[in-house]
Amino acid sequence: MLLTGKRFRLRERTLAIEVVGGERIAIILQVGAIIRVLSGNNQNVDVLWDGRKVEVFTCDVNMRGTEIIEQCALV
Repeated sequence: MLLTGKRFRLRERTLAIEVVGGERIAIILQVGAIIRVLSGNNQNVDVLWDGRKVEVFTCDVNMRGTEIIEQCALV
């Protein structure tokens, strides 16, 4: 499933990994957090969250996130 460019609101707390100073640090994204998928594969995706690039398991995005569908204005 291609997730790149899609936005999601998390329904459950979700584990993410952030690289800080060359070290991988585990953080928890809280319920209601909005993420936008930047790139990834079947296992992990890089997402933008609160202005920060973090890595999340693809299955967590699919199972714990609700896609935010943009409403298009009719012309």
